[in-house]
Amino acid sequence: VQLQASGGGLVDAGDSLRLTCAVSGRTFRSYGWFRQAPGKEREFVAAITAFSSGNRYADSVKGRFTISRDRAKNTLYLQMNSLKPEDTAVYYCAAGDPITTYVSASEGYKFWGQGTLVTVSS
Repeated sequence: VQLQASGGGLVDAGDSLRLTCAVSGRTFRSYGWFRQAPGKEREFVAAITAFSSGNRYADSVKGRFTISRDRAKNTLYLQMNSLKPEDTAVYYCAAGDPITTYVSASEGYKFWGQGTLVTVSS
């Protein structure tokens, strides 16, 4: 199993960016995006899951970010709109078969991409 994240870059506040994560090897119950800002712990951003509860988002990105997945390509996306300087972080994609309680927890994911840096300038 391999996850390859891409799409990061330097943008201005208010801009949009789309992250892509190509997943190879197999399909999973859930896919997620996490991020880690300098000096901070890794935090949950969004997840797309086969559970009936549907997609999940961190409160900080709700209404601005959208997670989606192309099943045919087994590719995960994160559309980020209205970016803020506090969104600056390394973004990681993840895949796994967590129980519903762990969909928004890093412990629920076994496979991780290498990370892509997003920098939002004010």
